[in-house]
Amino acid sequence: MTAPDPQFLATAIEAVVRAGELQRSKFGSRIRIDKKGAIDLVTEVDLEVERMVRALIAARFPGHIVLAEEMGETGVDSRYRWVFDPLDGTTNYAHGIPIFCATLALEIDGVPSVGAVFDPNRNELFTAERGVGAWLNGERLQVSSTAMLSEAILVTGFPYDVRERVDDLLGLFGAYLSRARAVRRLGSAAIDLCWTAAGRMDGFWEHSLKAWDVMAGALIVQEAGGRVTGIDGSDWKPYAGHVLASNGHLHDEMVAVARQFKSARP
Repeated sequence: MTAPDPQFLATAIEAVVRAGELQRSKFGSRIRIDKKGAIDLVTEVDLEVERMVRALIAARFPGHIVLAEEMGETGVDSRYRWVFDPLDGTTNYAHGIPIFCATLALEIDGVPSVGAVFDPNRNELFTAERGVGAWLNGERLQVSSTAMLSEAILVTGFPYDVRERVDDLLGLFGAYLSRARAVRRLGSAAIDLCWTAAGRMDGFWEHSLKAWDVMAGALIVQEAGGRVTGIDGSDWKPYAGHVLASNGHLHDEMVAVARQFKSARP
């Protein structure tokens, strides 16, 4: 497989690092916070970061499509689509919790090919290129070697419609919690995936996600030697809305737990 143009990764890195610097500069200050839903927030920082990154991509690659959380998709008829979340972990950010990031991926002919995630609180830059590898601050990433679910630390998140789906979501959470060493809930899907790629977590699952939440992180997991599918074990599709990522060793067992839980539901 031919490696992507190095200018693509350089642009992704520049975008997320600049985004993280802007996030950090305003973190903890009085900012405007609006509601998109009952528990779904957007801040002025989300919007400022998105405008900044859109301008960067438009200047460098004017023919490319951009799909981002706050302003939707712009551009048509291009092999290249940039998929961006300007602030993954907005609820954390709005409440002063230092777990958030910027995440950017590039699809080429519909295939996630480049990804970058920057965590400004830990100064951690996660990157990947399809067929080339994944890195954390320039050091090669490798998923964990944990081979038993009973020894695994898992991580997950809950969607914004959690109030309408409490039984299903907490039921699956409980199914994993009863089998794993521990389950964590951080509030940023992109960081969850990157920490799985780095071996800090052994597996991750979540429902009702958007492509901008997971595309870069899923590529980073794959390039770190992990495995990514749908929660039901189906081939992973960035726009399908659900994902299960693991170090690979635990994957079949995690899928089996999800299938068993679903089959037992009325």
